[in-house]
Amino acid sequence: MIQSQSRVTAIGAYVPERILTNEDLQKMVDTSDEWIVQRTGMRERRIAAEGQFTSDLAEQAVKDMVRRYGVSVQDVDMILVATSTPDFVFPSTAARLQAKLGIQNTGALDMNAACAGFGYALQIADGWITSGMYRKILIIGAETISKITDYTDRATCILFGDGAGAVLVERDEEQPGFLASITGTYGEGGMNLYKTGLAKQMDGQDLGSECIVQNGREIYKWAVRNVPEGTQRLIQRAQLAPEDVDWFVPHSANLRMIEAICERGPVPFERTLTSVEYFGNTSAASIPLALQLAVDNGKLKAGQNVLLYGFGGGMTYAGSIIHWTI
Repeated sequence: MIQSQSRVTAIGAYVPERILTNEDLQKMVDTSDEWIVQRTGMRERRIAAEGQFTSDLAEQAVKDMVRRYGVSVQDVDMILVATSTPDFVFPSTAARLQAKLGIQNTGALDMNAACAGFGYALQIADGWITSGMYRKILIIGAETISKITDYTDRATCILFGDGAGAVLVERDEEQPGFLASITGTYGEGGMNLYKTGLAKQMDGQDLGSECIVQNGREIYKWAVRNVPEGTQRLIQRAQLAPEDVDWFVPHSANLRMIEAICERGPVPFERTLTSVEYFGNTSAASIPLALQLAVDNGKLKAGQNVLLYGFGGGMTYAGSIIHWTI
């Protein structure tokens, strides 16, 4: 395996001002705070304003990162935005972000791997930098899932929120941060989580709502069956023992799902970081939001090993173990 030549050097995050509580949802659909907490662990989620879109959230996350670490993004070689809710089909959200930040001489690319998007972006950035193609890449996981959510559908509207997280990945031959990575896909499960586009059928089945559609039961079963096995393979690939992993950061889909994954997996729930309780399921933004929360509350510190594992629509997954150095 080729030795990584990159590491994460800065992080920032942003969530919209509007808070949607469980009590608010009680007024919209047949639900209750107790029911939502019991089944999802969620209490609040943030909702983008009417004229606020994914590139706006991404811009604020980058600016937060710049404020926190005093870094510059004006010399990045590439902007990668992981999102399934772009402002436009084209131009890309990454291109809109480049214009908002005024960055010159950079590439810009959107990536859609749903809830695994941030994990894929990290791996691509590490690969490009390790190959020598680039030296500094800006990655943002950003979503405005509320804009594709049906707020009459109790099964989905209680779950999703909006937010963005940004990281810088830079070349570092002396202190590389990426220890191991894995990816995989079960495309046959695509009907379990989708948002329609040009096609109105999938695998011969008619698609319904124009909003996000999710078969929560099937996704739960798939994740609880596959994520523990995937995290074990990832730890073995990094030539580590489970106790060498300081923090497990799965996609914050549902706290009860994460608890079930941890019961079957190599890393216990006590060493797990999430953003689900007060931000909900923010898809590609959930992992960087969880990392930022952990930095803010003093849990995540330099010198620790962090196992990141995104999974979701596709069905697809992307996991990495990184040595945290900031």
